[in-house]
Amino acid sequence: MSATAALRLAETATLPDLDKVLPDLTWAFAATAGRHDREASFPAANFEALHQAGLLALTAPRRLGGHEVDLPTALKVVSAVARGEPATALVLVMQYLFHASVEGRSGWPEHLKQRVIGEALTDGALINALRVEPDLGTPARGGLPATVARRTPEGWRISGRKIYSTGSTALTWFVVWARSDDAEPLVGGWLVRADTPGVVIEETWDHLGLRASASHDVILDDVLVPLDHALDPQPVGAPPPYPASFATWSAVLTSAIYDAVARAARDWLVDFLANRKPANLGASLSTLPRFQEALGEIDGLLLSSRVLLDSAARGDVDGVEAGLVKHLVTENAIAVVEKALKLTGNPGLTRNNPLERHHRDVLCGRVHTPQADVVLTSAGKAGFAAREASR
Repeated sequence: MSATAALRLAETATLPDLDKVLPDLTWAFAATAGRHDREASFPAANFEALHQAGLLALTAPRRLGGHEVDLPTALKVVSAVARGEPATALVLVMQYLFHASVEGRSGWPEHLKQRVIGEALTDGALINALRVEPDLGTPARGGLPATVARRTPEGWRISGRKIYSTGSTALTWFVVWARSDDAEPLVGGWLVRADTPGVVIEETWDHLGLRASASHDVILDDVLVPLDHALDPQPVGAPPPYPASFATWSAVLTSAIYDAVARAARDWLVDFLANRKPANLGASLSTLPRFQEALGEIDGLLLSSRVLLDSAARGDVDGVEAGLVKHLVTENAIAVVEKALKLTGNPGLTRNNPLERHHRDVLCGRVHTPQADVVLTSAGKAGFAAREASR
């Protein structure tokens, strides 16, 4: 997309009426979520609906044609999408994080910004980072990637294997975490178009939860990309290439997915208890104090999470606290679904009912960076450092 075309889009773009659009999307996504879970099939129709609703470039810079919404607005959209189908929301979160931070990321030439955002606007193109590897695990734990980018006269040639590549079959763009072949390697992201020769997707994803996320293996075999597609790789140990606000955006939007799963589980539980009328009771289970108290506990956990997410989205937390928000909201969500399972017995674990799917999905919240041990250790170090600084 040219700069002139982007400016024209920016001038004419209007933010969708979210209060009108989002409830319909939640309902539609929930209607097919069970099928996609059973089949482990990617919900392509959900992304077409998001594209038609004008929501795929919601966080992209306005000067490039996006809406450049703030974090509370992005949170509202992600929560509504995840309440219907969380794998869709996870792919959408990756899109939103890249678009929201593209101006602050180092190494992005202007023409690549225009192309990536422009294709999202016109074609619904999706982007995500491919970071995790069979031996390395997540780069957040340190270590050099085995994926190598070799500098050649015609461009970079990239070879390696990435696992847990969320949205793989639907992505237009990969940001591939790799190292250069220099004696002292540079590490960072290389922008690769998914249809480039040498890219192969092995459909390996067979997971307990988020089965519709198409998080397959991506193999890159001597994939050629232009020299300017190296997005400012840096020496090992250099600061990350994205703005400081990225950590808060990531913590809020990622944990919001699992908060929304818990809310969907809570809503199913309320209907189940209201409709269940054992013959020996002669009334619905919802009339019993035991179940009323349990629902009160669940709603208390969800209230805590809402307050945490809203506060973090407003910018009321620092980087360490953002990690704690992610951890606390995720653990609250898991606790909510587990409480619902205890209350429902066999019906809650029956695959005909969505609660067992919500349970499998919500457990995936613990996997995302930053993980609990890192969050809690960082918070503890910060607490001791604050004490020393105050003496």
